[in-house]
Amino acid sequence: MKFEDLIKEVKFEVEFGGVKLAPAIVQDADKGDVLMMAWMNEEALRRTHECGEMVFWSRSRKEYWHKGDTSGNVMTVVEWAADCDSDALLFKVRMQGPQVACHTGARSCFFKKCEK
Repeated sequence: MKFEDLIKEVKFEVEFGGVKLAPAIVQDADKGDVLMMAWMNEEALRRTHECGEMVFWSRSRKEYWHKGDTSGNVMTVVEWAADCDSDALLFKVRMQGPQVACHTGARSCFFKKCEK
């Protein structure tokens, strides 16, 4: 599906501070590991498409966040898709730099495991 056709279908329905957002799940394109979840608005999605690297909307800073600008942990987009309801996004990426997705220094943001 062409970008302009797909972006028209994406539902940015979660509102934070007057900004309409959709969840963006980021997965390692080669290993399949889920690396992180962040938020995107339409402009962040357009910027990601244009530069080929992950750009999110920071709810706390209220600004665009090009992943890796300060940390060097750039995520290059291999492919992306919207889910069946077009209200969540999945990005398959290749990490550049130190292979760390989380601001804590962990490879993945999903490291707090629940015991049975």
